[in-house]
Amino acid sequence: MVSRPTWQGHLRLSLVTCPVALYTAVAPGGEVRFNLLHPKTHNRIKMIATDPDLGPVDRADLVKGYEYEKDHYVILTPEEIESVRLESTRTIDIERFVDADAIDRLYWDNPYFLVPDGKLAVDAYTVIRDAMAGAGKIALGRVVMHTRERLLAIEPRDNGLVAYTLRSHDEVRDAGELFDDIPDRKADPQMVAIAEKIIDQQQGPFDPSQFKDRYEDALRALIKQKEKGGKAKVTVEEPENTNVVDLMEALRKSLGHKPGAAAAKTPAKKAPAKKSAARKKAS
Repeated sequence: MVSRPTWQGHLRLSLVTCPVALYTAVAPGGEVRFNLLHPKTHNRIKMIATDPDLGPVDRADLVKGYEYEKDHYVILTPEEIESVRLESTRTIDIERFVDADAIDRLYWDNPYFLVPDGKLAVDAYTVIRDAMAGAGKIALGRVVMHTRERLLAIEPRDNGLVAYTLRSHDEVRDAGELFDDIPDRKADPQMVAIAEKIIDQQQGPFDPSQFKDRYEDALRALIKQKEKGGKAKVTVEEPENTNVVDLMEALRKSLGHKPGAAAAKTPAKKAPAKKSAARKKAS
C-alpha cells in the first residue's frame, strides 16, 4: 500500500517544469513503545496541563511564549506566528549542481522518493532525471515542508529521483569543540599496520538485512513471554572484558578473529547493486 505523499508541487529546472510528489523513503521500524499506566488499575495515565499557581488548566486557553531569559517570555499570538510563516510556492527550484562528495555527510538528513505526479509529468521528469544522471551531479533546491524551508539534495536512482533534506549550518556542531581536546600524536606504525590487516580481514559487502536491533528483539521476546503468563527468561550476553593492558598483544590476538564468526550460520548475502554513482561517492 502506497502511503500518502508528504509534499506535492512542481520540480523546475530552468524553464522545464513537472508536477512531482515527495514520499518518505523510510518507514517506522516497529519500535516497542510503552504507555504509562497506574500500577494498581492499569489505566493509562493522562497528561494534564497544570499551572503551578492555578492548578489544572484547559489547553485551549494556553498561549505560546519564547523564553528570552530565565522566566521572561515574549508572547506570540497565532496571527503573529502565521504572519511570518514562509509562503510555499509549491515549487522545488533547482538552484545549482554540486559533486556528491562536496556535501559533508554530517549534513545529510531524511531521504524521500521524488516521483512524477500524474502521467503528464513523466516526459519532463525523465528529461530532468536523465540529464542529471549524465552530468553525475547532485542538484540542490529548496522546499517548504511543515512550515519550514529545507534545502534538498536530489540525485537519480534507478528509474526515479531521491531527495534528501539537508541540515542547516546552524544544526551541525563544530567538531573542533570535541576533537581539539584529542592529543595530536601519531600512533605506532607497527600497531597501525596490524590494525590495517584486521580491517582487511573483516571487509565485506554492506547488507542491511544482516543488522538487527538486538535490544528490540529481546524486548519483543520478553513481551511475548509475559503475554503468555510466563516469567521473564530473556537474557542478554554480557560484553567481554575489553580492558586493554597490552595494546600490541591485543592487536596480534585480533588477527584472524572475526567478531560473531562462530555464531554465523549462513554467509552474508551480497548487497543489491545501486545504479546511482553519485550517492556512492557521498557514502
